[in-house]
Formats: sequence, structure tokens, C-alpha cells
Amino acid sequence: MKKVKMKHALLAGICAIFIIMAAALPQSHAEEGHGHAHAHEEGEEKHDKKEKEQHGHGHEEKEDNHGDEHGHDDEHAEGQIILNEQQIKSAGIDIAAVGNGALSKEVSVPAKITAAADRLAQIVPKASGTVAEARKNLGDKVEKGEVMALIESREMAEAIADFLAAKRSEDLARTTFTREKNLWEKKITAEQDYLNAQNAQQEAKIRLDLARQKLQALGHDGTQVSNTNSRFHELRAPISGRVINRDLTLGEYVDTSRAAYTVADLGTVWAEIALSSADLPFVREGLDATVTGNGGKSTGKLIFLSPALSPDTRTAKAIIEIDNHDGTWRAGSFATARIATSAEDLPIVVPKSAVQTIDGKTSVFVRIAEGFEKRDIVTGREDSQRTEIITGLAAGEKIAVSNTFTLKAELGKSEAGHEH
Repeated sequence: MKKVKMKHALLAGICAIFIIMAAALPQSHAEEGHGHAHAHEEGEEKHDKKEKEQHGHGHEEKEDNHGDEHGHDDEHAEGQIILNEQQIKSAGIDIAAVGNGALSKEVSVPAKITAAADRLAQIVPKASGTVAEARKNLGDKVEKGEVMALIESREMAEAIADFLAAKRSEDLARTTFTREKNLWEKKITAEQDYLNAQNAQQEAKIRLDLARQKLQALGHDGTQVSNTNSRFHELRAPISGRVINRDLTLGEYVDTSRAAYTVADLGTVWAEIALSSADLPFVREGLDATVTGNGGKSTGKLIFLSPALSPDTRTAKAIIEIDNHDGTWRAGSFATARIATSAEDLPIVVPKSAVQTIDGKTSVFVRIAEGFEKRDIVTGREDSQRTEIITGLAAGEKIAVSNTFTLKAELGKSEAGHEH
């Protein structure tokens, strides 16, 4: 019995312990769950705070960077090139004020440089024969009347022999006539003898004149004629200049059908052009012209304009005379001729070297305090040297007029730096 009581007491104690533990367990679990929730909330607060700090810091940096970029744009405005006076001078950039000017209406046509026809000589032998001596070669300078070659000619020998015979006959007839005239005046001889002598003297004189003319036709002046040089035909230069062609060799037989030498005075040359019928109303003789080509650039004057059109090309031949004493132009070379036909005054005109094409737009560089500023413009008419400005510039503004390609390149570098 006693053992049963002890057993019941032990069971009651164990049950009391379980009851106590069951009561304590939910509170502890709740507290633990609350602790986990509190820790999770603290973690989220810390995470939000961290993100807010990071976001705020990044936003501030972005704002600062934006401020820096904005400040840089303010310092170097788009289209501006910062250059000081020394840099402008070193780059060789010339500056000029914008103003009015004249544009010339020009006719531009291809041209061919030729020797002036009135300063060109084809030297053709006047007597056939064999070349005994050739004194001049290609490129040699010759003076007017200088002997260029000797041609041994039977024709020349016969002409000189005829001239000498005619001269002796004329001398004899003149002497006879003088004697008969004196006798007739003294009433010593008959008048018929005097008249016969007079007639013979006149006939002899006619034969001498004919022989002299024949000799002159062969290139001999008829003076200092002797039998010692009777067989040689002297080939002389009719003008002063240079030998530009030689077509004979020593010992060669030559005749009167072709030129042995060509001599040209290239101190003055011609530019030959062909003008279309559309250009003829604007062109007249006496106008100034500019000729450019591999030989350089020269100014000349239009000295000839054909009154007739070519039936094949419907163009009119024209000639521009150019001074060439410095030897700039060579006969046979090609060039371009520009004839200024008229001029027109315009309010705003700039040199063509001042105008550049940038990003598909026509622009100039205007001088500002810091350097230059690109200014878009609208152009109008132009000639070979100047361009009309319709909008974009005002009279008096200063712009770069030379080496503007340097400014264009510098502007490209600056804009590339901004994009980067």
C-alpha cells in the first residue's frame, strides 16, 4: 500500500513537471519568433539605409559630374576654337573685314599654247642642192640674217653666172652709149649711131635687172657677187629666235618642197581657244584674260576673235597673246583660259579661301575675343577668286581668309573631344 502511494505521488510530480514545461514552451517560442522578426526588421532597415546611402551618394556624384560637364560646355561653346594672337600668327591665318566687292562674269575654256604666228618662220631652201654645211642645231639661238646652212646648188651657180654676164654686158653697153652720145653732141657721128647705142644700153640694163631679180629670188641680195662663192646657196634666218625644228643633215639633197629649219621667237606666245556660240555675245577683242596651266599663271589680252563659226564644231576661234620672256610657257602645252567679260558690285563678298564646307554646310570662321567661331552662311554667285554671301555675315565683321582648313581641322578635333 505504501508502495502504491509513492507511485501515485511520483506520477503526479511528473505530470506537474510536464504541465509547467508545456506552459513555458509557447512563451519561449513566441519570444524566439519575436526575436527573429525583430532581427529581420533590423536587417531590412540596415539594407534600406545602405541602399539609400549608396543611391544618395551615386546621385550626388552624378549631379557633380553633370555639373562638371555643364561647366566645360560653358567654357568651350560648340563651334568655337580657342586661339590666342600668337597661335593665329603661327598658323599663318590672315584676318580681313567683310565688305562689298565685285564679281566678274567669266568664260572658262581649254587652251593650247602655240608660237605666235607672226613670230614663227619656216625656213625653206630657195634652191635645190646638197647640204654642204649645217651651222645650227635644235635649241640654238639665231639672229635675223644669220647664215644657218650652206647648200651647194647648180641652180645658184647658174644664176650667179647669168648675173655676172649681164652685168658685164650692161657695163659695156653703158660705155658705148656714153661715147656715142659725146660724139653725136659734137656732131662727129650720126644720130642713128647714138640712138642704136642708147637702145643697146637700155636692153643690157633690162637683162641685168632680170638676172639680179632671179638671184634675189634664190636668196642672194645681188651684192658682193663673185665666182668664188657662186655655187653655194646661203640659208639665212629671217627672224631672231630659237631653232625649234631641224630637218636636214650634212650631205643630204634638199629642195624647195619642205622646210629645213623652223625658228620661233617665243618671247610672246599665243593661247588658242574655241568659244561656243553661247559665249560669243559676252566676248570681244581687247578683253583681259588669265591663262593657267602647268606653266603657271599669266595674264594676256584677247587679240583675235574669228567672225565666222566652224561648220563642224559651231565654235569661233580666238587667240590670247601672252608675254613669255621668262620662258614660262612651252609651245604645245595645254592650259585653261578665263576671260573676264563683265563685273558686278555686290554688298557682301569674301575670298573663296575663306569658305569651308563643314558637316554638309557652308561656313566661315568669324573672329571673336577667344579665337574664332564657326558661322553657317548662304552663298550666291562666285567667280574664280570671290564668293557672294547672301546671309550669315554683316559688313564689318572680321573673318579668317587664309589657311581656314587649319581651323576646320582644329574644330573637328574639338568636337571629337566633346563627344568622347
